[in-house]
Amino acid sequence: MKQVLLIGAGKGGSSILQAFTEREKIQVIGVVDVDDQAPGIQLAKRLGIPTAQDFESFLTEDVHLVIEATGSEEAYQKLSEQKSEETILIPGDIAQLIMELIEDKEELIQRLTEQRHELAVILNSTHDGMIAIDQNGIIRLFNAAAERITGIRSQNAIGYPAKEIIPNTRLHLVLRSGQAELNQLQWLEDTRIITNRVPVTDGNGKILGAVAVFRDVTEIQDLVEEVSNLKEIRSMLSAIIHSTQDAISVVDEKGYGILINPAYTRLTGLTEKDVLGKPATVDIAEGESMHMRVLQTGQPVKGAQMKVGPNRKEVLVNVAPLFVEGELKGSVGVIRDISEIKRLSEELDEAKKLIRKLEAKYTFDDIIGTSGEMQMAIEQAKIAAQTPATVLLRGESGTGKELFAHAIHSASVRRYNQFVRVNCAAISESLLESELFGYVEGAFTGAMRGGKKGLFEEASGGTIFLDEIGELSVSTQAKILRVLQEKEILRVGSSKPIPVDVRVIAATHVNLEQAIRSGRFREDLYYRLNVLPIVIPPLRARKTDLLPLFHKLIRKFNQEYGRNVERISDGVVAKMMGYDWPGNVRELENVMGRAIINMRFTETVIEEQHLPELQQNRTQEMKKGNPEAGQLLKTLEDVVSEVERNHILRVLEASSGNKTRAAQILGVSVRHLYNKLEKYGI
Repeated sequence: MKQVLLIGAGKGGSSILQAFTEREKIQVIGVVDVDDQAPGIQLAKRLGIPTAQDFESFLTEDVHLVIEATGSEEAYQKLSEQKSEETILIPGDIAQLIMELIEDKEELIQRLTEQRHELAVILNSTHDGMIAIDQNGIIRLFNAAAERITGIRSQNAIGYPAKEIIPNTRLHLVLRSGQAELNQLQWLEDTRIITNRVPVTDGNGKILGAVAVFRDVTEIQDLVEEVSNLKEIRSMLSAIIHSTQDAISVVDEKGYGILINPAYTRLTGLTEKDVLGKPATVDIAEGESMHMRVLQTGQPVKGAQMKVGPNRKEVLVNVAPLFVEGELKGSVGVIRDISEIKRLSEELDEAKKLIRKLEAKYTFDDIIGTSGEMQMAIEQAKIAAQTPATVLLRGESGTGKELFAHAIHSASVRRYNQFVRVNCAAISESLLESELFGYVEGAFTGAMRGGKKGLFEEASGGTIFLDEIGELSVSTQAKILRVLQEKEILRVGSSKPIPVDVRVIAATHVNLEQAIRSGRFREDLYYRLNVLPIVIPPLRARKTDLLPLFHKLIRKFNQEYGRNVERISDGVVAKMMGYDWPGNVRELENVMGRAIINMRFTETVIEEQHLPELQQNRTQEMKKGNPEAGQLLKTLEDVVSEVERNHILRVLEASSGNKTRAAQILGVSVRHLYNKLEKYGI
């Protein structure tokens, strides 16, 4: 018996465990997973199989097979180093593939059993009597028609010598001579039959037995009954086809539909009226008709993927030719729904996205900018990407500072390591230090057992992007300065420094020089950050970039909203060129998205009536007319928004631009305040 150790008890590991426990020659000696609540751990406990969170105690010389089902390269490497030479290490995806092959084999055996049963049903449905004997003359087949014609029950015949059960049989003589006896008239008591007796041989000509096929001659004279019997057989075959869960489609030699079953209608949404008598291509939504290929080549097709029906259902198709007396009379297709496979693939993609959540998403190719100012910023960023130096990205909100941070990381030697993003303004001051630097067990109430890594440790070997660094408190600034100077961090509650190899990219829209003069930003940290400053110009300073930005956003929203917008009108271009875009690219994206939403599905050109009202235009209209009349024409929402915006500006001015302090005065969270600043373009 093979002893197996399973590493990883997630969904895949749980499936492998379930499959192994159903096999007698395999003994699972242990299941390992760091998550004690993993489905495979719970299953192992119910089955009485030992579990653990590490595998060292299980790695003995008695282990024949170790299956690493976590997908972790680190775990796989560690197992390779610690296992004995006699132990075989198999990745989980290979084990899963083996199990799928085993399941496919069992499914094939099940199908063969079903086919054998169906054959027995067919043999017992025919009106021809059939008796078969083996090479020893023992009856092995005695169908229902043989029972009816001879009056002998099959249980009294099968397993007994033919010459003892049927006194005048000649099957044993055919077995001995090896010669067929065709169209022979014979009496069975009071019944006259016509029979064919032939030997059964293997591929080498060795006689394995003999078969007699016979019928009551009187039944041949009754043509009406014969037709009725044929209809009955057809009905039975149709019932078999209609009862299967696999969708079946049959066409004639010209490629016109002649038969579908209910499973086909459930899968494709097409009825007999839609398919029968129609070309084989009528159900194809995407791909080539496999029926027509089979009719052209005479060869079966297996595993073809296509989309069928009005709902464009993704299916897997197997099609085989139908030969009658050597002539191609049509083809039959078995269609299987692969939406479940697709769903599992999508879940796998989602899992991969979670794995990639700490990776950079953008490169320099994603940055749109042909103006001189933007090209200068891009060139500076490309130079910065080739150095390990700290980068400071400066620019207004919505100009694309995070996009530049992603691109710098993606073009650097650290691109294969993690990229960690931190919005310094979005995390409360009380949590920020533990999030950035981590903490040890017992550092504070609610601290996790064993402590926790901080974001600087998570980013070690890669890049950490500190967005809105100008919003950090002075005490946190001091700790950031220590990381930049000493290349080490101190976890909260610990005095032991931990070295980190991390590249820092910082970003801010705050005037740091003014913040230094007001005492809100440390001058020494400023000089550490300002090694490679990159100023990203606002959109109003690079309006030549508007057209390529328009095209990019149209492609993006076409995909997201399922539209077919082709361009924007000249009037819209002129109007948007004359706007200052205080919210920069973020505001442009908002305006374009709302314009496309306002369009009808049949419209392909963005016109002026599709645009939302721009803030600058509203202001200009107010200046032209009576201000008091303008106030009367405003909606209640506009009036409330204006009052809210003016009050936020006054509080920011009173707090010298410190957003954390402003949020406290306003009685809202810092995140909520940032949402308001973005809304009002402050």
